[in-house]
Amino acid sequence: MITAGNGKYTVWLKQEKIGDHLLYILGGGERSHIGGMVLCEVGKKPQIVRLEGHYDDIVLKPIALAACAKYHTTVVAVGGIHVDDASQKEIDQLVKNCKELVACI
Repeated sequence: MITAGNGKYTVWLKQEKIGDHLLYILGGGERSHIGGMVLCEVGKKPQIVRLEGHYDDIVLKPIALAACAKYHTTVVAVGGIHVDDASQKEIDQLVKNCKELVACI
């Protein structure tokens, strides 16, 4: 597991190998949850599932794309990050921390 950020802005990413494919689980903030899912297959457009009222696919998509490109395999990224009543500044910090996770893939 890798992490980025501090306190309630900490985000984490776990990787699981399923056969030749990869599963990434993203969580963090005050409460992790499943807010979306992104499936990337080599040479195909990503498939995105966004649960109603959630925007977690915005940070899941770069994870799935980066891993698919690097490892040349099918990748699923799933999860979500929640901070109660997050301001735009707090959301921006969480997104920045998620970008740090992508850099570690």
